[in-house]
Amino acid sequence: MRAGAGQSMSADARQGSPADAPPRFSGIRTFARQPHTRELDGVDVAVAGVPFDQGTSFRPGARFGPEAIRSASVLLRPYHQALGLDVLGSQRVVDWGDTVISPGNAERGVGQIAEQLAEIISAGASTLVLGGDHLVALAELRALAARHGPLGLVLLDSHADTWDSYGGERYFHGTPFRRAVEEGLVEPERSLLAGMRGPLYSAGDLDEARELGFELVQWHDLCEIDPGEYGRRVRERVAGGPAFLSFDVDFVDPAFAPATGTPEPGGPSSAVAIGFVRALGGIGFAGFDVVEVSPPYDGPGQITSLLAANVAYEMLALAARGGGGA
Repeated sequence: MRAGAGQSMSADARQGSPADAPPRFSGIRTFARQPHTRELDGVDVAVAGVPFDQGTSFRPGARFGPEAIRSASVLLRPYHQALGLDVLGSQRVVDWGDTVISPGNAERGVGQIAEQLAEIISAGASTLVLGGDHLVALAELRALAARHGPLGLVLLDSHADTWDSYGGERYFHGTPFRRAVEEGLVEPERSLLAGMRGPLYSAGDLDEARELGFELVQWHDLCEIDPGEYGRRVRERVAGGPAFLSFDVDFVDPAFAPATGTPEPGGPSSAVAIGFVRALGGIGFAGFDVVEVSPPYDGPGQITSLLAANVAYEMLALAARGGGGA
């Protein structure tokens, strides 16, 4: 949907050429310089920040992820040259702002996030969440499933996040997808989790995910297939209903994305990771997220936040392409 009369437009959409555009370092930082509003009439995708890291088990700081991703996103422009697509002009995208969470209680925080995201979803918009640690995905799935029913899960992550508990805690960033199965929010038989790598406590860490019904493609297998084949496998797996795409930035090798809570060396480059996301065209995604960016661990060039902003842009391109074809 294109922004029409009376609808606010981004700074870039108001300009006819780079020569007319305002400097990208000026203005209040919204995602991709899209308008900040909570008026959702006619909105296709609402970007929402979830500054939450109460589920983190190692390096904290993901509560500052939305702020950093928004700051990096000012470099994004409307036209996607590889796809020949006006990502921001072909649909109405807004920055909804951040959810508000009571610090100190992860389980309560998940409920608060879900309630607030439900406002977006009930208005008919898709959600693009900037995390936040990966526990926020449970809140997203609660809100999405309340409207759409159980979803197929597409996950790019170096961890499956299907543990039952950690140190006695059932609500942390390594458990969201087990909780989601238990709550009937996802359909494991329509889900594909990819990118798992790194040392485990035992083989049971991943066996338990398979026992829940998830299909797993570990990184040592994923790196042997091209993105097109990966996309084909995902489309076959999730067919028959709505889906949810979750991208944990630790899917990417820490040489390209160091600012994350539980980095795992030996993964894909930023270019390869973006290729896997881009290969998911033709799937009817009801929601998306990019999670686990912890800015305190980034370098002076903020390469992790830059990557996360561009992954989110690729998700907007998936939304613009819709579920009608690859």
